Amino acid sequence: MEYPLIDISATGRNIARLRKEHGITVRALSRYLGMTNTNSIYRWFRGETLPSLDNLYAISVLLNVSINEIIVEAA
Repeated sequence: MEYPLIDISATGRNIARLRKEHGITVRALSRYLGMTNTNSIYRWFRGETLPSLDNLYAISVLLNVSINEIIVEAA
């Protein structure tokens, strides 16, 4: 069995897509997560970083999806 890896870029794009589909602004998402600005969120969208596990869980609750529906496994 191979060690599973996360496709950071595809996961970031997936977060952006899900956010848009649910009609949530980046500013509203940052407020929900208790962030003072949107820089970290845009880094996720660009595939530069991943959300912390706490933020990933909070996003999944907000969007009513599982964490597995947010994360994209690397091919």
